[in-house]
Amino acid sequence: MDYAALFAAIPTPYLVLTPDLVIVEANAAYLGVVGRTREELVGRPLFEAFPPTADDLDGSGASRVQISFERARDSGRPDTMPILRYDIQGPDGLEERFWSLISVPVPDATGRTALLLQRAEDITDYVREQARGKSERERGKLWRRRVQEAESDLYARGLELRDAVEARDVAARRLTILAEVALLLTSAQSLEDLTSIIVDRGLAALGADGGAVAVRDDEMLHLTVTASLGGRTQDEFGVLPLDGPLPASVAARTAKRILLPDRDAMLAFSPELQSVLDTTDCEAWATLPLQSADRVLGALSVGWRQPRAFTDGEVEVLEALAAQCAHGLERIQSRQVERRSAYVARRMSETLQRSLLTEPPQPDHLDVAVRYRPAAQEAQVGGDWYDAFLTADGASCLVIGDVAGHDRDAAAAMGQLRNLLRGIAYTVGEPPALVLSALDRAVRDLAVGSLATAVLARIEQDPDDVEQDLRRLRWSNAGHPPPLVLEPDGRVHLLQTDADLLLGLDPDTDRHDHVHVLRPGAVVLLYTDGLVERRGAGIDHGLARLVAAAVGLADRSLDEVCDTLLERLSDASGDDDIAMLAVRVHPRDADRPAESEPATVDLSLERSFLAPDVTSVRAARAFVRRQCHLLGLPVDACDDVVVLSSEIVTNAITHGRSEARVTITSADGRLRLEVSDDNSRHPEPAAEDVDALDGRGLNLIEQLASRWGVQDDPYGKTVWFELDLPDAEQLE
Repeated sequence: MDYAALFAAIPTPYLVLTPDLVIVEANAAYLGVVGRTREELVGRPLFEAFPPTADDLDGSGASRVQISFERARDSGRPDTMPILRYDIQGPDGLEERFWSLISVPVPDATGRTALLLQRAEDITDYVREQARGKSERERGKLWRRRVQEAESDLYARGLELRDAVEARDVAARRLTILAEVALLLTSAQSLEDLTSIIVDRGLAALGADGGAVAVRDDEMLHLTVTASLGGRTQDEFGVLPLDGPLPASVAARTAKRILLPDRDAMLAFSPELQSVLDTTDCEAWATLPLQSADRVLGALSVGWRQPRAFTDGEVEVLEALAAQCAHGLERIQSRQVERRSAYVARRMSETLQRSLLTEPPQPDHLDVAVRYRPAAQEAQVGGDWYDAFLTADGASCLVIGDVAGHDRDAAAAMGQLRNLLRGIAYTVGEPPALVLSALDRAVRDLAVGSLATAVLARIEQDPDDVEQDLRRLRWSNAGHPPPLVLEPDGRVHLLQTDADLLLGLDPDTDRHDHVHVLRPGAVVLLYTDGLVERRGAGIDHGLARLVAAAVGLADRSLDEVCDTLLERLSDASGDDDIAMLAVRVHPRDADRPAESEPATVDLSLERSFLAPDVTSVRAARAFVRRQCHLLGLPVDACDDVVVLSSEIVTNAITHGRSEARVTITSADGRLRLEVSDDNSRHPEPAAEDVDALDGRGLNLIEQLASRWGVQDDPYGKTVWFELDLPDAEQLE
């Protein structure tokens, strides 16, 4: 009903005011009798628009009209005034008028007065007739009848106005809820988030006790149930056939809305809903299809524990929330497709990259260590590389490089450049500057089509150097950060020179060699820019941080030097790859230190990608057991790792419903296993008889792991645990 139009059309004069006596509305009849326009009245205090007259004031000087309004407002009951004279400005000046005024309070939902309604009846004619001598009895009867009619009418209109205000408030609340839900859905990362926002935040306004979002997957539906309906509901109804009899299946199959207001309606729809009643205690259900364009993505089911008669307004809210849910679901599914594509790209690129980052040689009296840390972002595997090899003339060559870009193309270009540089350096036996020039020409002639920075270095000795137990580092820099040297006496400095042009721009550019003498114990570090560059800071600042971080490390083992620098300088955001190559010079007449034996390469990271299928749990166990065997773990420790990994993988496959990633690293006497999936919900403690990480699995991790935790990432979460490994003596 259009209450505004009704109010405007009422022939009786009415004025609406706030409790503070500010005019908020006047109907056409009122404006006609007082000779004013709406613009002259609305928004003005009453006594500014109608100043009190002498007839209005009582013996104390107070306004009788104001007292009447305040009495109605404070008592919550209508208040009728005696006849009041108040003259109105007419075309020929002031005109004598007499009024019958009744003030009626309009309460809100709490019973407090929200508005005041005044009926202003012009009874001038009546008063004049009285003056002309009509009988007092007839005048009294007429007056009482008119007053009674006015009071009855005013009371009824007051109730109607209250209902209109309440209806307006309900509509406003529903619009507010829909707006809040739309805003929250923009940040939903998972189906759990989506279901919680739609049911717990949106449908809570309708008193819903729980619900589920069913997502169509070929001929099956995968349901995500709100926690309010219990874990048993998720277990029993987590997967439904599309051709099944339950409302979620029917709505997703037929794209039709299903409203079941009570237990009888549920069982009449399908006897199998008895199990839903037993499990959820919900006796009323509304199920709506989730549609996007001409596709049905699934269904939204909402339950109430009491019977419910669905009004038109509630159905409108349900349909609006279902539409919002469908859009949110489509966005989440699109992101999942993007993530899977990124995982595949990452997997291919990382496999290629690690296949090229081989174990370095360990020449006599040189200790070589390498590190590679990929970027944290899944699609950020890129073009950083290191290399170390012996040339045909026996010289040790060291390479660090960075191809522009962070994708499969960059990784592929890195492989081409790395192999070209190896072949040229091995074959020609020339100084680094000439080798880089030859590489630049090959890049042009073979149309590699990439830009890269690099440092190529050779460690050389002539007869005089051999006699003095010295070595010379000869290097050429193609636009790369400068090498770092830790001198045996503890000094740390950069080999700063004017860097030549990066590779891939101009094959005819001049390139230059530089030489630095290395004494026994000296350490040379080559690195990529991911170690020193930070957002918002210049490269000079990063280089200064590197020098400061390396102070005091000259007497540490080469592995400790690399790991400490990574720990001190790595950016938590992990926006860029980091590659490092370090070499230490040992005295000619000393034995090779034990820590510099071959196998100092930190490539202990192994990763397995698992399909979103329960059969992947067996594959994960086999992968983990194989890695434990390669690490030489005792059988008991290996069994612990396999059991714990099985629990975490089971949880990821069951709840993530996407590809899971199992990563194993071994360093510093610790084994670390990580399982990543797309589900951002953290595992929560539960009863011990509940499967996987919601119960028994969590208890196992707490009992067997040295430490464990959960970390969020932009794509979901990672559950990890660490085991302290027995040392070599314990293994013997």
